[in-house]
Amino acid sequence: MANKKTAKKADKKVAKKEQKIKIQVATLEEAVAKLQELSSEKKRKFVESVDVAINLGIDIKQTDQFVRGSVLLPNGSGKKVKVVVFTADEAKKKEAIEAGAVFAGFEDLVAKVEGGFVDFDSCIATPDIMAKISKIAKILGPRGLMPSPKNGTVTPDVKKAVSEALKGKVNFKNDKAGIVHCLVGKVDFKNDALIENIKAVAKTVKEAKPEGSKGKFIKKFHLSATMGTAIEVSVDAI
Repeated sequence: MANKKTAKKADKKVAKKEQKIKIQVATLEEAVAKLQELSSEKKRKFVESVDVAINLGIDIKQTDQFVRGSVLLPNGSGKKVKVVVFTADEAKKKEAIEAGAVFAGFEDLVAKVEGGFVDFDSCIATPDIMAKISKIAKILGPRGLMPSPKNGTVTPDVKKAVSEALKGKVNFKNDKAGIVHCLVGKVDFKNDALIENIKAVAKTVKEAKPEGSKGKFIKKFHLSATMGTAIEVSVDAI
């Protein structure tokens, strides 16, 4: 008897879960409106972030089909960002701090990271010292913080890089399932602002399509809040 009750509970949980993931809409406008509606019903004690999940038609076994890049969100991310800069140039250190970086340095910053300092969201480096900070790649890499020329975080123009990071520049790359996850704003953004950010990310991901990728590139497109249900948006609307 107990087993039957347990089975029924399990079935209900599965059915409820399946019902949640079946939210589908035809346009971004509908998706954003639904997302904000669901978020307001929950009455969170914090403002939820909004993310997109884009299922790509890539072969993740082929290294030349990896998708990664960055995009400056037109309306910012809504997130307070902490930036650090790796550079040995004293003038560039000054530029970085004046632009808003929380720390700029070279050997002293490497030592801080080795000591456990990872309280930052974006990491920028000048090209001349990239080889010299490779020893902390095992710390920065898993956190998605390792500077890379592909997303503009390895650059001699640290002032511009820091400024863009603070204004809402976000990085993206596909995961092991061939899905790109990317922050696009907060649920309390105005609808038009959120939609504009989403379109900017979608456009940039499309432009990053590898030459070796054949067939339909964007297979599925989902929008979700931090603790909310994923909403599937028609790919034709993207």
